[in-house]
Amino acid sequence: MNLSYVFPIARLWSIGNSVWRKIGLSLFLTACWTCSVFGQYQITGTVTDADDGKALVGVRILIVGTTTGGLTDGSGAFSINSPKAAPVSLELQYLSYDSLIYEVSSFAKPLNISMKPAPVTIAQVDITATALSETQQRSALTVESMSINAIKETPAANFYEGLGHLKGVDMNAASFGFKVVNTRGFNSTQPVRSLQLIDGVDNQSPGFNFSLGNFLGASELDLESVDLVVGASSAFYGPNAFNGVIAMQTKNPFVHRGLSASIKIGERNWVESAVRYAKVFTNKKGEDKLAIKLNLFYLRADDWEADNFEESYRDTTEDSAIPYVGINNPGGYDAVNRYGDEVFGIADELGGDKIQVPGLGKFYRTGYNEEDLLDYDTRNIKAAVALHYKLTDKVELIAGSNYSNGTTVFQGINRISLKDIQFFQHKVEVRKPGTFFVRAYMTYENAGNSYDPVFTALRLQNLQRNDNSWNNAYRRYWGTQITPQIKQFEGYPELMISPEGISFDFDQQADVLQQRQAEIRDWHAETRTLIDEGYLVPGSPEFQAAFDSITSLIITKEGGTKFFDKSALYHLHGEYKFKPSFGEITLGGNGRLYTPNTEGSIFSDTGSVSITNMEFGVYAGLRKKMISDRLTMTGTLRMDKNQNFRYLFSPALTGAFQLNERHTLRMSLSSAIRNPTLADQYLFYNVGGAILVGNINGYDDLITMESLRSYFNTLNLDTLKRFDLGRIEPEQVTTGEIGYRGLINNQLYVDAGYYYSRYQNFIGYRFAFRGEIVSGFPAGKVFRVASNADSVVTTQGAAIGLTYFLPGGYTIGGNYSWNVLNTKTDDPIVPAYNTPEHKFNINLAGRDLNLGKLKHVGFNLNYKWVQGFLFEGSPQFTGLIPTYSLLDAQINKRFPDLNTTVKLGASNILNNQVFTVYGGPRIGRLSYLSLTYDFNR
Repeated sequence: MNLSYVFPIARLWSIGNSVWRKIGLSLFLTACWTCSVFGQYQITGTVTDADDGKALVGVRILIVGTTTGGLTDGSGAFSINSPKAAPVSLELQYLSYDSLIYEVSSFAKPLNISMKPAPVTIAQVDITATALSETQQRSALTVESMSINAIKETPAANFYEGLGHLKGVDMNAASFGFKVVNTRGFNSTQPVRSLQLIDGVDNQSPGFNFSLGNFLGASELDLESVDLVVGASSAFYGPNAFNGVIAMQTKNPFVHRGLSASIKIGERNWVESAVRYAKVFTNKKGEDKLAIKLNLFYLRADDWEADNFEESYRDTTEDSAIPYVGINNPGGYDAVNRYGDEVFGIADELGGDKIQVPGLGKFYRTGYNEEDLLDYDTRNIKAAVALHYKLTDKVELIAGSNYSNGTTVFQGINRISLKDIQFFQHKVEVRKPGTFFVRAYMTYENAGNSYDPVFTALRLQNLQRNDNSWNNAYRRYWGTQITPQIKQFEGYPELMISPEGISFDFDQQADVLQQRQAEIRDWHAETRTLIDEGYLVPGSPEFQAAFDSITSLIITKEGGTKFFDKSALYHLHGEYKFKPSFGEITLGGNGRLYTPNTEGSIFSDTGSVSITNMEFGVYAGLRKKMISDRLTMTGTLRMDKNQNFRYLFSPALTGAFQLNERHTLRMSLSSAIRNPTLADQYLFYNVGGAILVGNINGYDDLITMESLRSYFNTLNLDTLKRFDLGRIEPEQVTTGEIGYRGLINNQLYVDAGYYYSRYQNFIGYRFAFRGEIVSGFPAGKVFRVASNADSVVTTQGAAIGLTYFLPGGYTIGGNYSWNVLNTKTDDPIVPAYNTPEHKFNINLAGRDLNLGKLKHVGFNLNYKWVQGFLFEGSPQFTGLIPTYSLLDAQINKRFPDLNTTVKLGASNILNNQVFTVYGGPRIGRLSYLSLTYDFNR
């Protein structure tokens, strides 16, 4: 079905990325020369605590009926330009204080406003009606939140890592610069089952086809809040909102004005700096009309090194057709973070080779350590400019551009060096908060000098000699030079040839070889040294010249390992809400166009073959309050269509019942769909040991890995089992959830929930051999094919969070999460659940404490414990993650007169060396000192 008529704007946008770059430059220049005009109504004053008169910092103030507002500064003062003369009403909001509507009859004198403390506050989840009114009340799903204060006070190294302290959240660290958040199972360094939004814009890589962590995201200085919606949410957020949505909201320059800056230094030569500037311009009537916002961010650090040289776990999985050997094998072994040693030779263990090449066994090529192949100099530069223009008091036009450039390590099918990678993102939006928005954006990426270090190791080896040549030379030397010496071992059995046949005592041979393992190991070292003549030694000029040449050539060119990726995505989204007498109705729709351009280095877009992929969706929802407004019900239905797949529907029904003002029950029956990613459809990538392929057309005449393994044991061709694999189909999930949140005795806040999910057409991958058996050996390739599970996959879990409020501004809390994969079948698909069954956090915090003469002090401690689990990544990176624990801590001191906060902290303060992903680096302590200047007007 041709869907080009559905999404014409994408075709217009695809005329050229250069046009968008010019638009972004124009926005920046406009921001620089725009000047303010005079004539305004100015409201000034201070906001204090009604009980002790203490100045309140960061109170949000809005002029009722407009989007004009501001924040109080370090002394509790504020200044707002009113678009109209007195009288006006001010709405004041502040965490842990009762919201207040304050009537202003005159602007002649500064106002003195007092706010009353609410009975309780929560550092991470706001329980006031205002904080719950949008996300939580709308979906009735589990929602975790970080407020503007929680973002500033996280004990982790940054706010994004701080999300890992929330209940039910898994945090993966593939490198210093690449962190990934997952929820509710199927944890991955490629989070295709979760959606990450920044001001409604999908933070997704168009080519690699997954969220980029915070590599392209907002600076911490510009973040106002983060909501983590846990669970199936396609009906509310669209495709791929499968297991969760991370919705980040940046600061509106009409409200958060002025200059902010920060500098952070820490271990591993970590330097991070950021600047934010926002200015509002008024018209001749004194009305706020135009606001600009500029953000700059820079980070550099020495990355964590992946140096796990234990044996690779993958040989023990069912995907391996070859008998497994361990780290003590005389002929070497396949180490996790050594590449090229996956290539091996093996002597026939059934008889012939035991006589011809005794003791040879399984022998591996000499590989290259990751540290010799990767750029560990992490860098990230981000710049953003946005213009906000008020068409009316309530309707706003926003145009913005984001740019990101840097180097980091990404882990997916292989460890990948994202070197000098660039992203461009542009957005135009018209919105009336709470009523409608129309949003259009595009994301464009350029892979720069990114390359595959695993494939680079294989290319370097082939410059010495190819695998077959190396294998045959090794075997030949062993047979001619080593075998005669082995036959001289005392007690070694003789080969007896008589008219009755051939006789050989294999048991006696095995006993002798076992007793002489030291000599056999030395002979393997001798053989390797001779056969490795010409091996390019890391650090040598010859190695560097070859390395530079290989990594500068695109993968599709002879001998290259560099990625070419100039992919883009274009997105258009509109939504409108109206409120008839019987409830609130929401109507919306969106369309998206992917234009991958990898020249065959990632996808099958080689030669004259080009790929485009289009999808669209429409949705409608009804929200209604009943039973004296105590019950809020929401019903939503969404329909999605991808050009390669059928129409899919995602219904959802949710409800929140308020027992009283402090206790709420919630329930939901929601669904989600996940269209196969571009990689699931079009991937074609040779990783050496296997070819990873998409599956848009299906595959015929494949051989199961299980039967190939049986053939190696029996050499009986009849054991081979062939099968056909159908084309991949979209994945669907239905989730039922119940929960409770409430405040007990005005001191203990409880948020608990249970879910059960049922997946149909679950997308994973299967390993299969494609080829024939020639002269007793397989001639062909192992393929990893994207595929759907034959059976239904189910998961379930529960989580509870507790926060107890102590006198004096202290809180203590914790959370616990339980997640399990129920399905235990013989389905050959690899589920990659990758999730600990049990994990918990314990937290102790204090905010804005006055400790004698020491004023405005805060601290935060968080202890995290994660049970060990199996991590199933690529064929190279599958293994056990041991149980680990982390302690994060920070202490801060605020200097109100200087508008400055000093923060000293450390993540993993006990320096436990932990893995969060198999094949990734050991993560140790990261201590830091930060200085933040925040002069908001």
